[in-house]
Amino acid sequence: VGHLGPDLLGPDWEPDEAVRRLRADPLRPIGEALLDQTNLAGIGNLYKAEVLFIEHVSLWTSTGKVGDLRRLVITAQKLLSANRDHPEQSTTGLPGHGQEHWVYQRSGAPCLRCRTPIRRADQGAPPRQRTAYWCPTCQPA
Repeated sequence: VGHLGPDLLGPDWEPDEAVRRLRADPLRPIGEALLDQTNLAGIGNLYKAEVLFIEHVSLWTSTGKVGDLRRLVITAQKLLSANRDHPEQSTTGLPGHGQEHWVYQRSGAPCLRCRTPIRRADQGAPPRQRTAYWCPTCQPA
């Protein structure tokens, strides 16, 4: 596991090391970079979508153009920590089925912030492409 990036839930979590690794490839889209476990370990597709929504960042923004990468990785760590002991993952804190996530798996549903329909598309090159979810109003390209 030595090739993996800092573990967001590990006792030695180091946000600055995660930021350093993300900055090593400034042209890579942030949505792809967050899923790369050599940058930081623990973010899956759900948390990628939710963290980028919370931080108002487009999934296709070049990593080098993300304004505050440190805040972004700290937000990711907080979300994962808040959900580590819960079988049902929630990123919104809202009660009720269908409101647990801001954008993840909510394609076509209205954004919980602005009511714009949530969009969905594949991101990344085959065979590693993943489904991306985002609000085009809250996360402008």
